[in-house]
Amino acid sequence: MERSRPHLVVIGGGFAGLWCARALASAAIEITLVDRANHHLFQPLLYQVATAGLSAGDIAAPLRHILSGQRNVTVRLGEVVGIDAAAQRVSLADGMTLAYDHLLVASGATHAYFGHDEWAAHAPGLKTLDDAMTLRRRILLAFEQAENANDDAGRDAWLTFAVVGAGPTGVELAGTLAEIARHTLKNEFRRIDPARARVQLIEAGPRVLSSFPPALSDKAAAQLQRLGVQVLTGSAVQHIDADGYTRGGERVRAKTVLWAAGVAASPLGAMLGAPLDRAGRVQVQPDLSVPAVPNVFVAGDLATLTQANDKPVPGVAPAAKQMGVHVATLIRARLAGRSDNTPFVYRDWGNMATIGRMAAVVDMPGGLKFSGAMAWWFWLAAHVFFLIGFRNRLVVLMNWGWAYTTYARHARVVFGSGGPTHDLAQSAPQQTQQR
Repeated sequence: MERSRPHLVVIGGGFAGLWCARALASAAIEITLVDRANHHLFQPLLYQVATAGLSAGDIAAPLRHILSGQRNVTVRLGEVVGIDAAAQRVSLADGMTLAYDHLLVASGATHAYFGHDEWAAHAPGLKTLDDAMTLRRRILLAFEQAENANDDAGRDAWLTFAVVGAGPTGVELAGTLAEIARHTLKNEFRRIDPARARVQLIEAGPRVLSSFPPALSDKAAAQLQRLGVQVLTGSAVQHIDADGYTRGGERVRAKTVLWAAGVAASPLGAMLGAPLDRAGRVQVQPDLSVPAVPNVFVAGDLATLTQANDKPVPGVAPAAKQMGVHVATLIRARLAGRSDNTPFVYRDWGNMATIGRMAAVVDMPGGLKFSGAMAWWFWLAAHVFFLIGFRNRLVVLMNWGWAYTTYARHARVVFGSGGPTHDLAQSAPQQTQQR
């Protein structure tokens, strides 16, 4: 198709890709945004979907709806399988190709199992809505299986939950699991007491939330322990299978193991012919362009860049948004005939993690650090504010208000496949015979 204006292809509808496209709303450029999913996902609240606090639609919005009023954007549902930087073409899985004048690759990251990809089947991670549904199913069905167990050993195995990795996602998952067991499911079962569930948070390093100052890490660990979470630091898991895990030579039976320990960059980064770090992220130039390919940019979790203070730009949503806007600014300059290679400068908006009801930690620029109830309210306000769309903000706020008042989690519906379906199938004949 003939194009009268320059063409930008954006791969990925996450924070970096979407913010870049929106920042070019009034620019004289045609934009094609390609994503495997039809929606933009607010990943910081994905664990809330996994733990049945929110529904999928509460934290996601269709890309076509978000960009419906931006006439210079075309949204394409598809999977990128090839990038030819020399020919300036992107290949899709359906056989189509997209020619571009400018390219932004912002396809994000996936799970990393540190050379043990076989663990993925037994310890799912949390990056997409599909992942969240799989985790939700595993978590809720574990309590059902415990209710159906015929012996204490089997019951205890189903009531043991292990979260591997104590970054923000792991801490949030562990804290929420403890609250579900002790409050949400209270009085709902007849053969088990959900409050007896063991929630273990496993971290190979010396402390939880290693990206936070040590004092806040200590406070987070103390808050987790008050919720009933067993915090295990200083040793990595050695093996994971369907029945549990091994750590420090000790075998622990745990039917539900959740992975929050590592990330690996999208494989698209390797197609650019640029240097990569150990996680597969592209080592971009200071202006976020690919070395020797100035019309190709990488942003978000797929990019790695060291700041002037010798610290890497963190893989968080604010950084991805800022990267997307920075790329848009450079493209605008080039459309105007200016050669702009302004380095990207990350503006630190702080770091925060929630642990449970009235429990959170916040690390703000300028040395402002706090925890507890005030940090929890700050975390809540920030996440509601940054959600896409008024409807999502309103619904999330209402759901959180209801959950805070009642401990109820409205999205506890199990459907689809994934989780301990094999064990459910095995238990079905026994139930038939008992009737």
